[in-house]
Amino acid sequence: MRVELSAGLLRGLCIDAEEACHELERARWLRAVNGPGAVGVAAELRDATLLAQSPARPDRRRAAEWAVRTGCPARIGEAEPRLRLSGVYLAAHSDPSSGAGQRECDRIIRDCGLHDQGFHGALSLLTANGVLEGWRICPESGDVHWMLAPGR
Repeated sequence: MRVELSAGLLRGLCIDAEEACHELERARWLRAVNGPGAVGVAAELRDATLLAQSPARPDRRRAAEWAVRTGCPARIGEAEPRLRLSGVYLAAHSDPSSGAGQRECDRIIRDCGLHDQGFHGALSLLTANGVLEGWRICPESGDVHWMLAPGR
């Protein structure tokens, strides 16, 4: 599978793309195709069965620990991966200075791998866990508006 991550997304997630690519390539989780550079990075993810394996080797363990440490907000803790991904996604698509964000509901559901019926529950859990201060869906446009909790 090929993935392209923009430099803005990586900056928003506070990810050092060069360090991340180097470590994840060493662990054989991905192969950088283009970058990292000023516009971002394009990479090919290795076989999904490799990613699903228990990270028994030290290099895989380090890569897994890096991904959890960098990509998982502490307030989400031991939540399921889709909830953690949703928290990271909303943080990455929020204004860094105000914490406010807006995105199409359908796009969030698709990008985070959620189901229509699980979407409201995921946002409610993120609010209960202190990741979001609040959220609402605009009835006219269908856009989701949210505010990150203070200190995020």
